[in-house]
Amino acid sequence: MTAPADPIDPPDHQSLDWHEGDMPYSREFGDHFYCRTDGRLECGHVFLSGSGLPERWTGAGTFTIGELGFGTGLNFCETWRQWKMTVTAGDRLHFVSFERFPMAADEISRALGQWPEIDAERQALVERWPGERNGIIQIDFDDAVTLWVICGPALESVAGTAHSFDAWYLDGFAPSRNPDMWSQDLMRQVFEKTTRGGSFATYAAAGFVRRNLQAAGFLVEKRKGFAGKREMLRGDRPA
Repeated sequence: MTAPADPIDPPDHQSLDWHEGDMPYSREFGDHFYCRTDGRLECGHVFLSGSGLPERWTGAGTFTIGELGFGTGLNFCETWRQWKMTVTAGDRLHFVSFERFPMAADEISRALGQWPEIDAERQALVERWPGERNGIIQIDFDDAVTLWVICGPALESVAGTAHSFDAWYLDGFAPSRNPDMWSQDLMRQVFEKTTRGGSFATYAAAGFVRRNLQAAGFLVEKRKGFAGKREMLRGDRPA
């Protein structure tokens, strides 16, 4: 197995292997991009349910989700799918993802092609995905949905954004593979950009991740993880 990337000297691209047909695997970070059991169902369990969605966005006006690690776009597509089923008049979804190494359109399409449930969202995303992937990617979709993918190192990108977030999906590579994505400095920036009463959810349950989130100011709780994973974390910024 390839050793995980040194966070001080990260790769300038993502080199992918494809496991079990169409599951992308990062050689640099030594990790899959989503749960091998079912990434779409994990998204629903960890990120949507862990964030109290879709209930919280219904009738909320503009609801903004932040995400660390856009990856294949799976979380965005599944969130958009559920948004379309529950959106009410006047609601708008802003989905802002921070990604250092954006995939190419054909890689996204291949990675998401195994889920017919999000085929419409996959096609719409791939059709609008730019060939040059740097700076800020902004795409306005139907259903009052806007996607931003902010390309670059997470800490600097989160610190520099003008957005404030009602919910966070913390979905970087595993903490043991990419500890910078879970650092105390980054969790502090996430907290500072979270609205009062806002939330985070993550599949990660490592002790140092929990402690960093608590040190940042979040009220943190453990929940049952997805599939064979014993625990996950979610929490709130006090109102």
